[in-house]
Amino acid sequence: MTYRIAPSILSADFARLGEEVRAVEAAGADWIHVDVMDSHYVPNLTIGPLVCQAIRPHVAIPIDVHLMVEPVDRLVPEFAKAGANLISFHPEASAHIDRTIALIREQGCQAGLVFNPATPLHYLDHVLEQLDLVLIMSVNPGFGGQAFIPQALRKIAAVRQRIDQSGRDIRLEVDGGIKVDNIAAAASAGADTFVAGSAIFGAPDYARTISAMRQALTTVSR
Repeated sequence: MTYRIAPSILSADFARLGEEVRAVEAAGADWIHVDVMDSHYVPNLTIGPLVCQAIRPHVAIPIDVHLMVEPVDRLVPEFAKAGANLISFHPEASAHIDRTIALIREQGCQAGLVFNPATPLHYLDHVLEQLDLVLIMSVNPGFGGQAFIPQALRKIAAVRQRIDQSGRDIRLEVDGGIKVDNIAAAASAGADTFVAGSAIFGAPDYARTISAMRQALTTVSR
């Protein structure tokens, strides 16, 4: 299995954002994760398409946009134009989930669906075949630096089973409290893509931290 590590710029130094994303790419990051919060769907307020557009020229790796906004459809084309490669959203934030997935794909991006800790997985019964990514939140969305919720491992395992049964190449991403000491547990449950914010941007050496995460992943047998 190919693992991907996606540092979240939510924990980066915004005064040096271009330098920060270049640094994590040089340190071995596979994706750049962009957390978009609207102070409506979630209590925090973060960034808009202009920030995505600003960092796009600084990195060659994919930009993974996580929309924690309600409603989502108006922002999808704006983030696609700003250089996003993947756009994920929460089912509770869309009046028509199927239509939002189609909109993301029409804009030339890959589409993902995000599940909060208490969000049921039944939405996947109807749209899994249309997705490129499923994102499991291992914290309640809204703020960085939270502790990993262990119950998320069961949800990751349940989604992994669904993906494997589908036979499709769908990424299974986990976001929230991912660190060197728990990334292997998330991978053992079935995750293949790992969002890490403070664990990377809060470390003195980005490359050493990413390398330690990859080393931890070598202990996983699936």
